[in-house]
Amino acid sequence: MNKKLIRGFRTNIVLCGFCYAVFVAATASVAPVLALIEGLVATLVLYIGARRNAAAQRSIRQYFDRVGGSMDSARHNNMLYTPLPMLVFDLNTQEILWGNEKFVALSELEEKLYETAVTDAVPGFRLHWLLEDKRECPELVVWNHRTFRVFGALSRNEGGRGDHSLLATTYWMDVTESEQMRHTLEMTRPVVAILMIDNYDDVMAACPEAKRSAVTAELEGKLNDWCADSGALLLGYNRDRFLFAMEEKDFLLYAEDKFSVLDQIRTVETGGVAATLSIGIGREEENFAALFKNAELALEMALSRGGDQAVVKNKANFEFYGGRAKAAERRTKVKSRVMASALRELIQEADNVYVMGHKYADMDSLGAAVGICCIARKLGKRVQIVMDTENNAVHPILRKLQQAPEYANVFISGDVAFLHAQGGTLLVVVDTNRPDSVESEALLESCNRVAVIDHHRRGSRYIDKMTFNYHEPYASSTCELVTELMQYIVDPADVLRCECEALLAGIVLDTKNFTNRTGGRTFEAAGYLRRLGADTQDVQRMFQTDLHATLARHSIIRKAEVVRGNLAVVIDEESHDRVTAAKAADELLTIRGIDASFVIYKNGEGVYMSARSLGEVNVQVILEALGGGGNSTTAGGQVDGITPAEAGEKLRAAIEAYFED
Repeated sequence: MNKKLIRGFRTNIVLCGFCYAVFVAATASVAPVLALIEGLVATLVLYIGARRNAAAQRSIRQYFDRVGGSMDSARHNNMLYTPLPMLVFDLNTQEILWGNEKFVALSELEEKLYETAVTDAVPGFRLHWLLEDKRECPELVVWNHRTFRVFGALSRNEGGRGDHSLLATTYWMDVTESEQMRHTLEMTRPVVAILMIDNYDDVMAACPEAKRSAVTAELEGKLNDWCADSGALLLGYNRDRFLFAMEEKDFLLYAEDKFSVLDQIRTVETGGVAATLSIGIGREEENFAALFKNAELALEMALSRGGDQAVVKNKANFEFYGGRAKAAERRTKVKSRVMASALRELIQEADNVYVMGHKYADMDSLGAAVGICCIARKLGKRVQIVMDTENNAVHPILRKLQQAPEYANVFISGDVAFLHAQGGTLLVVVDTNRPDSVESEALLESCNRVAVIDHHRRGSRYIDKMTFNYHEPYASSTCELVTELMQYIVDPADVLRCECEALLAGIVLDTKNFTNRTGGRTFEAAGYLRRLGADTQDVQRMFQTDLHATLARHSIIRKAEVVRGNLAVVIDEESHDRVTAAKAADELLTIRGIDASFVIYKNGEGVYMSARSLGEVNVQVILEALGGGGNSTTAGGQVDGITPAEAGEKLRAAIEAYFED
């Protein structure tokens, strides 16, 4: 406000002269004597104003004289007549006090320059960096169709208005041409992509022999039409893979279009099977070899997340596009048999085996760990499960396992396992692929041989130092995967009844009683466990809750709001148990018209999220925007440093972004 007042009372000679002339002309016809007096007064005021501007100029000259007093004449002249545009202004009032000829020429204001505030002369110029004692403006200044990098410093004006008068001396370097060259270089940087028809074999198998050439030509035509408007190179190097080389400017256009080719390829359908495309893109590397490697990593990530999507790998992380369609099951028993053989060899070569799931273990995590224990016991290896036996959601089956002689001293904490880990230790991680969600990150980092068995879709962070990786996002649960491995390694007589029930409980949990993400392989695994002695009634009892938990679950459901007509969202400021919140999210799906549910709640000092879906809405993609993860129908996560209400606002924004895309 003070700056505006000072600027408002600043003398403007031209404006004042014009106003005085109007008043004198208007008065002359009525009172000539008065007009003469007004003219004299106006002349005196204009004279004083001119003297004031001249005094300001002299003050600046004196300022430079003081600054350059200890320098020789040549250095002094260099400062005054620097080839760079130079501007001096009062930081408090933003009043321009002096500018050299180059700056005046740039501003095109000439003598009006000293009657203008610096923010008016250079619109958008910010001054905060000077107050922060920085010597360079952090952002480039675009002014009069030119781009400038501004340098400057502050000094106190000893002859100024009190102790608060600060003079800012700034130098303006024209970097328009270099910025244009830099922009051109960035926009022409190479980007390499690998395009893969990820269900090519299924499409060809469903297509009659006579039409296969036509289908292949249609797929290639869709790809060629998509990249026809750019100067990119599309080259097929395998029956189902294409190499796509483009420039950065083309990539930005494709990314803005959300890689519409994913939808175009999906229109190619034969025998009831629609083709799907996965794209892996590598960028921000120095050579083509590194770009191709990034593209391969990105394609692997896309396939591990279910395919039908584009994944971009740059220097920092991954970016995801698409991946919202329901993934089709593509596993084969051949792969299961190969993976079982590889796992057997790893366990036989290990000195001892640790099995570790995610924090706050659930039925799927513990059941998978128990299955690996059964395999290791069959192969004669010492095995232990790394797990927090107090803070988990599996107390009923945990108590039953601890009563079995085979599980005496099997469960240990992450700290104890870390202390006893050796060079020949094999660590098997189940039901997670994220290093920040395992029971003990220290143990994960200390083990050189790591095997991962998981069914969750990969996120931007995943365990990358793997000796063995059995990752199937199409599976219903990790227990289903481990059960298939057991069929090729152990004999039915080697499996305990409590182990069968633990594995079956994991399948029941993740399939919501065989209603979500179930395929033929799911029922085969469940049938195998049932034949080995799993009691379905005992499994059902493991999921029973007490009256207090039931009432808490219903209190969560009562707070639900319907968003976009088919999503149930609960923002609860009260603290709840994770299992209770997860069951509330499951129960919200039983409401007619609800396709997905989200529950945000407090648990101790943290804010947690639990999301469920019937399959039409991919809840993993939504929660990934908040740092969560999971799969398309079951996801969760934790956000720190905010309240449930703030997390709810972020969730709503993520939901809107999901449906906008």
